[in-house]
Amino acid sequence: MRSRTGGMWWGTTIEAPDPRSLANFYADLLGWDIGHEEPGTTVLAASPQGPFFVFQQADGYRAPVWPPVTGEQRPMMHFDFQVGDLESAVAEAVALGAVVAGHQPQENVRVLFDPAGHPFCLCHDEG
Repeated sequence: MRSRTGGMWWGTTIEAPDPRSLANFYADLLGWDIGHEEPGTTVLAASPQGPFFVFQQADGYRAPVWPPVTGEQRPMMHFDFQVGDLESAVAEAVALGAVVAGHQPQENVRVLFDPAGHPFCLCHDEG
């Protein structure tokens, strides 16, 4: 977008039944800081300039099903995080409240669910 200039923020918004709790999970997982809070919204910041993850209250929230199942809530997006050691990264995420998915499609990727049920991937790429 031509109207965007340096220093303008950007981010991704994620619906959650408890935005503050989910933001705290990702803050602990990524080592990011809570940048802003207001009723029903918590913003997680990689740095003061972003990017930002915005967690918003969603009444009637239904966790996505992965792998997708016809007729169920499909994942609309997911986070991918590159890690240096897959086994220790999975253990750390689980200790923070993530759950390892039963279906794992790739040897170098682990699909997990955050505490609200959103899938996310930890990826170990050689080289």
